[in-house]
Amino acid sequence: MKQLRDYSLRVTLNQTELSLLKEESERQGVPMTAVIRQMIRAKAISPEITPPMTELHELPSLPNFSYTSKPEQILQGAMHEFLLHGYADTSMDRVAATAGVSKQTLYSHFRDKEGLFTALIEQIVSERFEFLFSFELLQGEPKVVLRQLATTFLNQILNDQRYLSFIRLVFAESGRFPNLAQAFVRNGFGLGIQTLTQYLASHPELGISDPEATARIFAGSVMSYVITMEVLHGKQVMPMASDRLINSLINFVIPQT
Repeated sequence: MKQLRDYSLRVTLNQTELSLLKEESERQGVPMTAVIRQMIRAKAISPEITPPMTELHELPSLPNFSYTSKPEQILQGAMHEFLLHGYADTSMDRVAATAGVSKQTLYSHFRDKEGLFTALIEQIVSERFEFLFSFELLQGEPKVVLRQLATTFLNQILNDQRYLSFIRLVFAESGRFPNLAQAFVRNGFGLGIQTLTQYLASHPELGISDPEATARIFAGSVMSYVITMEVLHGKQVMPMASDRLINSLINFVIPQT
C-alpha cells in the first residue's frame, strides 16, 4: 500500500508584504517560515495548497520563493538533500548545487556538514514549536493548558510527514553520529521538558514533588506516541486514539478528587 505525503503550501507575497515579513522575523528572532506559519494559523494569509504526492520516496522540489536570507536558502536545499540521501551520503557540494549557491557562499555561513545539520535542527524546532511553549499558550488552568499542549503538539507532528521523515533520518543516523541525535534532543525535546518543568513548578497547588520527572513522563509519553504510531508505523499494529493518551496523562498529573 502506498503511503501518502501531506499537502504542501505555497505563499505568494508582494514586495511590501515581504518587507513586513522580514521585519517581523527579525523582531521575533525566528525564521521567516515560522512567521508565515503563524500568519496561516491566524488566517492572515491564505496559502495555495498543492495535493500530496503518492510515492513516499518522491520529495517536493524546493519552494519557488525569493529568499532574503542566504542561510535560509541553504537550509532549504540541505533539508531536501538530507531527506533524499541521508546524512552520511549528503555532500556539501550537493547541498550547494541544490540550494543554488556557490561552495564559497555555503562555507561562509556553515563551517561543515555537522554545523549545517545542527542549524537545520534548530530551524525545524523553531518553525514547529516556538509557538507551542509561548507565554500565551501557558496561561490558564493546568488541566486546560496541558490538554492544549498535548493536542497542539500531536496535531503539528502527526500531520507533518516531512518532519516525521526528518525524525526517521535522525534515528537512522544516531548510531554513527550520536552528536547529531543529541543536538536534536537538546534543541527540541530538551527545550520542551525545561519549559514544562518550569510551568509545573509554578503551580504548587498541584502538589507535584518532582516537576522535572513529571514533565519528562508527560512529554515523553506524547513523543513516544508519535514514534510508535508514525515513525515506526505502529498504528496498524497497536492503534490507540490520542485522546485516550492525553486524558490518562492529565489524570496522572492532576489526579481526580
